[in-house]
Amino acid sequence: MTTGELQLELFKAIKSLIKEGIPPAEEIARLLNVSTDSAYRRMRGEKTLSIDELQTLCIHYKLSVDRLMGIQAGGIVFQGQYLDKKTFRFEEYVGSLIQNLTYMNSFKEKTFYYICKDLPIFHHYYFKEIAAFKWFFWLKTYFQFPGFERKKFRFEDHPDELFKMEQKVLSLYNQLPSVEIWNLESMNIFFRQIEFYRDGQVFESDDDVCVLYEAIGKLWDHLEKQAALGYKFNYNDAEQKKIGDFKMYFNEVLLGDNNMLIEMDGARMSYISHSTINFMFTRDEAFNTNMYNHIQNQMKRSTLISEVSEKERSRFFRIIRDKINSRKESLRT
Repeated sequence: MTTGELQLELFKAIKSLIKEGIPPAEEIARLLNVSTDSAYRRMRGEKTLSIDELQTLCIHYKLSVDRLMGIQAGGIVFQGQYLDKKTFRFEEYVGSLIQNLTYMNSFKEKTFYYICKDLPIFHHYYFKEIAAFKWFFWLKTYFQFPGFERKKFRFEDHPDELFKMEQKVLSLYNQLPSVEIWNLESMNIFFRQIEFYRDGQVFESDDDVCVLYEAIGKLWDHLEKQAALGYKFNYNDAEQKKIGDFKMYFNEVLLGDNNMLIEMDGARMSYISHSTINFMFTRDEAFNTNMYNHIQNQMKRSTLISEVSEKERSRFFRIIRDKINSRKESLRT
């Protein structure tokens, strides 16, 4: 690859990362501290980038020169941060979700793929009861926050301002056309977390456990309605106005891994979850192609239960609903 070809590939990649409505030449001019005309000449390959300019652009847009040149160095570049309980702030974590989803929604053509090992985080935010429980579980059990050691779970402890942010996350996710691949294990982690706290007497009473299961039941009903229609709509919207496309697949054999892939105007990014709540992402073309092919393979081995396959859709939702109801019944014995 010649220097000129590399430069054109670089700006092609940069254009795919700049939000819609922002003139690329103006943003590049600002980053390089040059005129807009000078930025255009660099983008057209008429003026060669200096090493310092190349470094500035690659660092800002988190691009790998090796990847642009097609060099296979045996490694894949990921970006992300490890969440440290000493510095972790849940509000900042939710803020990062808002930032990422806003970026995804800035593209004209996009599709979000989610392989569901457990209940996707976005669905936590339909009901404050579910959001409150997950928030508490992560802070107490995963991060072991000071002051949570002997703390009992209470719905009212979940901050109202935080829930407003979480509802923003849900709103942004609902705008994204999405594909979710589910299996019969996808809700079991959530159920086990509830039973773990019940056995450990972390709930103040079984009444709170029942309230939580009722919220899960309402969420499950809503997801079934969305699957039947093939699109997402706001809970309690009597008119069920369409927000974003929703495709739901049911796989009886393969387990999920909570990995995600987003397609945005031809470009792809993969999000890999790890260590419970951490995630990292990559724009590596080869990795994303492999991830895309993996998802397509899972879809072929799954049953599409949104809009079509009413019998299979009813069976899937009934199996999980029976689990919810049996756990509610057990509270009365």
